[in-house]
Amino acid sequence: MAKAAETYTWSGMSKTGRAGKGEITAGSLQEAKNLLRRQGVSATKVKKLAKPLFGGKDKVVAQDIAVLSRQLATMLGAGVTLIQSLEMIGSGHSKMSMRKLLGEITNEVKSGNPLSSALRKHPQQFDDLYCDLVETGEQSGALETIYDRIALYKEKAEALKSKIKKAMFYPIAVLVVAFIVTTILLIFVVPQFEEIFAGFGAELPVFTQFVIGLSNGMQNYGPFIAFGLFIAAIMFKKAHTKSLALRDSVDKKTLKIPVIGDILKKAAVARFTRTLSTTFAAGVPLISALDSAAGASGNAVFRNGILFVKKEVAGGLQMNVAMRATNIFPPMVTQMIAIGEESGSVDSMLEKIATIYEAEVDDMVDGLTSLLEPMIMAVLGVVIGGLIIAMYLPIFEMGNVV
Repeated sequence: MAKAAETYTWSGMSKTGRAGKGEITAGSLQEAKNLLRRQGVSATKVKKLAKPLFGGKDKVVAQDIAVLSRQLATMLGAGVTLIQSLEMIGSGHSKMSMRKLLGEITNEVKSGNPLSSALRKHPQQFDDLYCDLVETGEQSGALETIYDRIALYKEKAEALKSKIKKAMFYPIAVLVVAFIVTTILLIFVVPQFEEIFAGFGAELPVFTQFVIGLSNGMQNYGPFIAFGLFIAAIMFKKAHTKSLALRDSVDKKTLKIPVIGDILKKAAVARFTRTLSTTFAAGVPLISALDSAAGASGNAVFRNGILFVKKEVAGGLQMNVAMRATNIFPPMVTQMIAIGEESGSVDSMLEKIATIYEAEVDDMVDGLTSLLEPMIMAVLGVVIGGLIIAMYLPIFEMGNVV
């Protein structure tokens, strides 16, 4: 088995006779020196590029693959050869992990292997759908056209994912801050008032007694509660990863959440139609395209529905009729697909549906953010204001007695 390529840094005299430094991808230190020598570089120092202490920022993410796809589409469309395109993108990339990934792919292609075969060796970065589309482009001789479609698909998918994250991030962030502030008040501030109230010699209001009891509970059992929640979260995450039934159950329940469920449904429809449009237009058979679209939908309810559609279409039923039978696709979607099937332009109709639903998701996310802002402020006001009132209520009652 060939050794994975690594990135090496060098310093010395370039082939123009000037002092210089740079990076090169090779399978070993000796191979790196040999490659530099062939390029006319007289290297005085060659060493492996050190990995960052925390690998998170250097990790290859989906956005990197989307940008790579657009760069390849642009370069191939401009007439640059595939190997030159890969080398140029790899040498100029800011991430070491991407340079290493592209170096390995370039070496595979230089060895005479198809690009799709080289990509399949990196399943974490390039899924089956991506590789199948590239393979279709290679077989049809229109790799630049396919890459343009892949780039558009990845860009739209990432934009949609970003919108969903945007809808979730703001309320979660505010609620986490509210929880931290409330915990600090209960653990450090309320006990100070409790000491003051101890000298009053009178019975405290029920609301104040409740808050003091809550504070005592947080002080006595807070660490155990936090540890229990932490363990429960880890166990749920592991179970969610291992159990398909649990994942399906969670997906089904999330679609029933008010407002957010509607956003997730429209996002699933947008992903399904965008994926099916891209694969179908690339020449992938409808049955295979539906298989890819099922995996890309992002929700178990829609995945199972699309697989049912695939089974019915394989049996000779029209796609719009099979989709209608699932009861999960909006009537507008099935009607537009029916028109596309009658006119022979299913791919363009799917693309229009995807564009419509992506725009709807965008509008709903903006609307949800606008709706949540005053609601979250109200919740924060009630929680923090309630704690303050509970602490000052005995003082107010004392003033009335006096």
